[in-house]
Amino acid sequence: QVQLVESGGGLVQAGGSLRLSCAASGRTFSSYAMAWFRQAPGKEREFVAAINWSYGNTRYAGSVKGRFTISRDNAKNTVYLQMNSLKPEDTAVYYCAADARGSLWPRDPDYWGQGTQVTVSS
Repeated sequence: QVQLVESGGGLVQAGGSLRLSCAASGRTFSSYAMAWFRQAPGKEREFVAAINWSYGNTRYAGSVKGRFTISRDNAKNTVYLQMNSLKPEDTAVYYCAADARGSLWPRDPDYWGQGTQVTVSS
């Protein structure tokens, strides 16, 4: 079983930055892909970014490309989401996920974190 724990969320003004962290523990797999999703109140969960552990290949949603950067530190077993130029519409609960198939287009990730709240004020 894999446990994912997000941290780094908080309140930030529009135009500011936050860095989210996702620490993985348990039976992790280097072939997994890691991803960030987000869910705003009353809306469906949406894909934000993905990266694979082994090679660091990345994919981003169009709404965040150029502003957000996903990265990983294999030694620390941690995935990061650097969020710059934040907008009020980025306000959501951000979830870390792991996909055992290693796909950068995860349809049904196998493991999820509990989420961390990001609130962007204007």
